[in-house]
Amino acid sequence: MSKLYERYADEIAELIRTQVLRPGDRLPSVRQARASRQISPSTVFQAYYLLEDRGLVCARPRSGYYVKDVPLRRSAEPGTALPGAQTTAVDISDLVFDVLGSTRQPEVAPLGSAFPSASLFPLQKLALCLTPAMRQADPARWQEDLTAGDEPLRRQIAQRCAADGVVVDPEELVVTHGAMEALNLCLQAVTRPGDVVAVESPTFYAALQALERLNLKAVEVATHPRHGVDIASLTEVLQRHPVKACWFMPHFQNPLGSLMPDDRKQAMVDLLAQHSVPLIEDDVYGELYFGLRRPRPAKAHDHQGLVMHCSSFSKCLAPGYRVGWVAAGRFARQVQRLKLMTTLSTAIPSQLALSAYLQGGGFDRHLRHLRRALQAQQAVALQAIEQHFPVGTRVTRPEGGYFLWVELPPQVDALRLHRAALAAGISTAPGHLFSADRRFHHHLRLNCGHAMDGQLAAVLQRLGQMAERLAQVARG
Repeated sequence: MSKLYERYADEIAELIRTQVLRPGDRLPSVRQARASRQISPSTVFQAYYLLEDRGLVCARPRSGYYVKDVPLRRSAEPGTALPGAQTTAVDISDLVFDVLGSTRQPEVAPLGSAFPSASLFPLQKLALCLTPAMRQADPARWQEDLTAGDEPLRRQIAQRCAADGVVVDPEELVVTHGAMEALNLCLQAVTRPGDVVAVESPTFYAALQALERLNLKAVEVATHPRHGVDIASLTEVLQRHPVKACWFMPHFQNPLGSLMPDDRKQAMVDLLAQHSVPLIEDDVYGELYFGLRRPRPAKAHDHQGLVMHCSSFSKCLAPGYRVGWVAAGRFARQVQRLKLMTTLSTAIPSQLALSAYLQGGGFDRHLRHLRRALQAQQAVALQAIEQHFPVGTRVTRPEGGYFLWVELPPQVDALRLHRAALAAGISTAPGHLFSADRRFHHHLRLNCGHAMDGQLAAVLQRLGQMAERLAQVARG
């Protein structure tokens, strides 16, 4: 349970995020807050100090606290991509391996990484949970829970799902080797080689690689940078193509960072139900919201068992532990059988350590700190992009997660920029990776989940200067 001053600070942060409070507005005085909220002066001060640390407010001598002034934004957000109507055979893996294979070196600034900084996670506390959990474990249960996963862990996952409006029987859940195994199992359960799968435009390159491996065809659905899947575009795709499944990421989508509103998620689930098309819901970023409450998964709107909800602890708690899960609805039995036939079981020690940590009650406290850190780093990144990238640059402003989707001026080739930046010790993820037909040639996905010892702004400044030079050369 969060402390009173943290809850008050979060409420004010939400007012700032939604522009109810705007730059230059004065926060309630200590006396006003004390009278209206029935809280102590120390609670008010602690909340305002926390908001200062987040970079949202500043104190003015003898005047009070004010919403912090920010530079006037000169860049708009990218527009909705308009993909072609045809299906595409996917051939993306060689490009992914070529572009990203050299970006994992520790001396390279990881703007192209798909993971946030390991320093943001309670790895020492997780390690301390492992040994006693293994000592106390009953080996007789290991075979009993071999394929489905540790039963106490599945119960805790089901309880967290229930808090998000998703009622899941622990027996439906399968613990997997990360979310990628869950997503791949779902894809295999509902498709056959040659089938058509609908994906967002742009979409995460790992989804395209999965389609390529299984010899599936992709059809892209227009996706708004802020609101996610366009329902009219999805309707047209379903009418024109024999879609066997959809692989969508409704919450803080990779690479856009888009968040589908509840009414859109409801409309999407209802539309897919009309066509009897399964939805593979990739929800690995759902816990990384900046608002007051977690967005409800698409599965919360599912009444026919067509939503296959996949998530993991990799992006929010335990990178490297590779523990994910799937609640596959009417396809649960197929997924369980596929798990048994392929990897058989997820590593027991990782499951026991996570179960013990969750029982200790520190997860939500960790998540609050993680969200604040990511939100603060996003603000630093956005300001640096505004100041240092070429005129005409557009950038998303997600309400959670740690990715920014940057649309550069058309004359700047993102792959060329990626190679120049990598030579200077900066990795990026060029837009070519995020579409089956490699359309996003002047776009970048940037990861602001690494503070890099306070050097995030400086690294982005150097990247922006490189982009500006390329733009100048192209202009002649």
